[in-house]
Amino acid sequence: QVQLVESGGGSVQAGGSLRLSCQAFGYPYRHYCMGWFRQAPGEEREGVAAIYTGDGRTYYADSVKGRFTISQDTAKNTLYLQMSSLKPEDSALYYCAARAGYGWILNSDDVKYWGQGTQVTVSS
Repeated sequence: QVQLVESGGGSVQAGGSLRLSCQAFGYPYRHYCMGWFRQAPGEEREGVAAIYTGDGRTYYADSVKGRFTISQDTAKNTLYLQMSSLKPEDSALYYCAARAGYGWILNSDDVKYWGQGTQVTVSS
């Protein structure tokens, strides 16, 4: 049974930083793509960043490029999202996500497994 357990959300002022973590249990780490999504109230869930766990290739949405960094610790089966220069519009529920086959994980249709979500709130 696959479980994605997230931590690290919270409240921060604009310009601040936060780091999210996602530890994967029962998932074939280093095989497929994992990523982070976010959903603000009244908005659709959107892909933020993705990484191929096997070779470390990354993808970023334009809205976060240059401010967010996705990384991993393969020894711990753990995914990270370092968020810097945060803006109020980054406020959302952030979800860790994992794919069950080959290919990028860019939208919700690509996702097989979801974490429980962790809230990020950025105040101006």
